[in-house]
Amino acid sequence: MDRHRAPASTAQFAMIGVAGRRLRVGQWHQDAGGIPLVLLHGIGMNMEMLEPVARHLPSRRLISVDMPGIGQSPDPIFPYSIAQIALTLAALLDRLGVDEVDLAGISWGGAVAQQFAFQHRARTRRLVLAATSSGNVMIPGNPGLVSQLLDPLEYTVEKSLRRNLASLYNGGGSEQVSLNAAKAPSPLGWACQVGAFALWTSAPFLPLLDMPVLVMADTEDQLIPVANAHFLHNAIPGSRIDLSEGGGHLFMLSRPAEFARKLEEFL
Repeated sequence: MDRHRAPASTAQFAMIGVAGRRLRVGQWHQDAGGIPLVLLHGIGMNMEMLEPVARHLPSRRLISVDMPGIGQSPDPIFPYSIAQIALTLAALLDRLGVDEVDLAGISWGGAVAQQFAFQHRARTRRLVLAATSSGNVMIPGNPGLVSQLLDPLEYTVEKSLRRNLASLYNGGGSEQVSLNAAKAPSPLGWACQVGAFALWTSAPFLPLLDMPVLVMADTEDQLIPVANAHFLHNAIPGSRIDLSEGGGHLFMLSRPAEFARKLEEFL
């Protein structure tokens, strides 16, 4: 990992009240034309960690959000479901005056992306699912990593968070990665994300997704094994699958230029 200071974010951030929540919203390249890309990150990840990918997508208006209790978004008042977060995202896009989006979901964010695409098919032009699964029916990953994921103390303390994020690369990342932008989530924010995912699955509605879909995964991913990508690909009619090797679960951060190029080619 690169131990140097992470580059300053090029995004513009704002706190926006929507659907009874206050969320921190980030936007990159707001003057770029075309369909905006909503980029949803993984469990416990704050938006600043997306900066390496955003820098390689200068022609795209990018929109992201810190989930409740994650990054600088306040803790949720009540637990929430994936479906509720998808509705909140739709309300946020209304506030931003965005009618149609391309959508890319990473890991936990892939669950929200699938749910949004199902609930709001008319607003979703294209869908990218990276290092994610169909939810509680998924093929489980490495037991050691999964057990750490379920322990709030392992991810809500800065030092432990950085150590555990580093372990997700499985020693396979081919490029240096800075985790200096990582900010530990609150215990409540983390617990709500874990609970929402545990009670959710996309399996029943995957065959109903009729927009173009790209499924991306890495063969070295030990948290969400590559078999889950094959399941998504086989269940979603007409979807494409792209497999990389050696990047681990967070391959999009270890190889941001390659990830951004594949997004651009598909979108």
